[in-house]
Amino acid sequence: MTLRSLASLVAVAAILPLAACGTGGNARMQLYPLEGAIAKADPTLVIEATARNTNGTSGPLTFRLPGRVKCEGTWSSLTPRTVSQSSGVSLTLRKTGGELGGERRTVAGVNNGEIYAVCSDGTRVQGTFIIGSGTASGTGTASDTNGNVYKLLF
Repeated sequence: MTLRSLASLVAVAAILPLAACGTGGNARMQLYPLEGAIAKADPTLVIEATARNTNGTSGPLTFRLPGRVKCEGTWSSLTPRTVSQSSGVSLTLRKTGGELGGERRTVAGVNNGEIYAVCSDGTRVQGTFIIGSGTASGTGTASDTNGNVYKLLF
């Protein structure tokens, strides 16, 4: 395996937390109401959200609040990277003439993300989450302009 293919594999692993939850570039997230009117009305309710374009670092997010209130917005995940440049002369038979190139690698660790959505009734939902590089799960919190607080899991 070349260093470039290894770097590509690591980059894909950083996006895996969202991509592994679904298929075709879509992922499922769950919002669990913890506080507010929604939690008081039904503490067992789970709001299913769909994140699209999970093979990238941001994309559309859709879900429905109780009462069939449609919400649309964006998710975004910040994946830090390191960049290095290399140059030099090689005296081996395989690489005569030297070597020049660059490399980008995903930094292992915890990556931050955000969600933001506007609903058809004017409600705005905003939250943050964290994911580990190369993991298939994440956690965070979100709140809306109606005083509801949610636990976000995927």
